[in-house]
Amino acid sequence: MNRVPETRDQGLLPVTVITGFLGSGKTTLLQRLLRSPRMQRTAVLMNEFGEVGLDHLLLEHVAESVVLLKSGCICCSIRDDLKSALRGLLSRRDRAEVPEFDRVVIETTGLADPAPILYTLVSEPVVRHHFLLATVITTVDAVNADLHLSRNPEGVRQLAAADRVVITKTDLAEHAQVAAVRALCRRINPSAELLDAAEVGSDPDLLLAVRAPEVHSRAAPGPDATLDTQAGQTHFAALQRHGENVRSLSLVLDDPLDWTAFGVWLSMLLHRYGNDVLRVKGILQVRELQAPVFINAVQHIVHPPQHLASWPTDDHRSRIVFITRGVDRERLQRSLAAFTKVKVSEASYA
Repeated sequence: MNRVPETRDQGLLPVTVITGFLGSGKTTLLQRLLRSPRMQRTAVLMNEFGEVGLDHLLLEHVAESVVLLKSGCICCSIRDDLKSALRGLLSRRDRAEVPEFDRVVIETTGLADPAPILYTLVSEPVVRHHFLLATVITTVDAVNADLHLSRNPEGVRQLAAADRVVITKTDLAEHAQVAAVRALCRRINPSAELLDAAEVGSDPDLLLAVRAPEVHSRAAPGPDATLDTQAGQTHFAALQRHGENVRSLSLVLDDPLDWTAFGVWLSMLLHRYGNDVLRVKGILQVRELQAPVFINAVQHIVHPPQHLASWPTDDHRSRIVFITRGVDRERLQRSLAAFTKVKVSEASYA
């Protein structure tokens, strides 16, 4: 068996990607975070810098397209591509043109598909040598989620790619509407951590901390378990119709996996359905290894496997969550079982 590749994370700068559809509150969330003195030694890369209202946070221009914020953060506009922006930051730091920084936050445009950004972070050699993708945060507007997710596939991709989902504008929405949006987020991305923007406040430690890998083996409860009003159920039904092609499949596997066989199967799956496999996340029990391996993929992009120090629970079975669009989930499940020769003991569809 080929050995599972080791991950390289010592000395790498953690990168957080903040994404979300137009008007969902990305910039407002970032503004709140930037007011915290704990955001010192953070480099912020922003698209459409001239259109973002950060003037009250600016202190001085350090270099072209770079400003130093009152919190001590370096804030840069992305004038070219992300790779150039990250390389430029490193060069400026090495020449002492900008202060030292310990982490990077990237805010995408509201229409961005996060996949190319994640691909740059995990695949471009120079970037990989210095940076580590830590977390993807997606903002979802509780008031306008219906509109955003029904008409814009980018919004669904942003939600599927998230490690953390921050639901915004909950103070402007009815309780049943917020519950419906939470249920929809759970159904599209059952492995994401859900947070209310009001709970997050301006605490960067809560939001930007690297989340320990975990995978939920159970699908989210249905709307009846979440909503107790007819209005809420009606709203959830409308949202559900809009996202009906996006589904999740959560599997629990009884036996240890052969890493090579699983790797070949996953490569074939992404080659055949890459654009429609929005997310794969799993904690795997691999033969000949005592500790689990964490896997994470977004469309065609597979992050380097991560060796965990120990199992998070006493249950050492593999758990995998797939978020797909228009893919036959039962066929996917049968294919995995047949190719890896491992029994699927639990399967949850949502």
